[in-house]
Amino acid sequence: MDKNINAKGLACPKPVILTKKELDGIDSGSVTTEVDNIVAKENLSKLANSMNLEYTIKDFGNEHFAVTIIKAFEDKVIEEKTLKKVDSDNMIIVIQSNEMGKGSEALGKLLMKSFIYTVKETKPYPRAILFYNSGVKLTCKDSDVLEDLIHLEKEGVEIISCGTCLDFYSIKDFLMVGSISNMYTIYETMKSAANTIVIG
Repeated sequence: MDKNINAKGLACPKPVILTKKELDGIDSGSVTTEVDNIVAKENLSKLANSMNLEYTIKDFGNEHFAVTIIKAFEDKVIEEKTLKKVDSDNMIIVIQSNEMGKGSEALGKLLMKSFIYTVKETKPYPRAILFYNSGVKLTCKDSDVLEDLIHLEKEGVEIISCGTCLDFYSIKDFLMVGSISNMYTIYETMKSAANTIVIG
């Protein structure tokens, strides 16, 4: 089965996520994704390499590219085995700031929004996402990522915010998703995880 995606004008990571979803949905065939910038082209190439899949790139000029990723039936079998392994690793994500990285505040917030969107669009999901320090602002009213976090919670991901942190920022009454917890529970959740990703 061959599929085509028009991802021109879409910011990363959407071209990659759309392509990955289509690849996950076929046993064999190809997915061709059109993009209009070099970064998206390179990210699609990296996706193919990470999945051990062959790919070709057509350059139409003016930063217009078509990346075709080819999947054989045996690739699907390998991917499913890998997925089960990752899923059994009991992963959690720790978010310690409402921004990602150091530097521009606006850029940091944009990156955090992009990261949480990517988590929502990529399976297997983590078992839990822990929020502390200014990270708790993401679970409260007017957060740009509330819709994604609510979706994740509905899918079974535990969303935990530090009560002390909510009190410090005087936003406990504005919590919109997940539960309020204490540092002992946060510690126990982190200790029991086989794999922890820390973001902030």
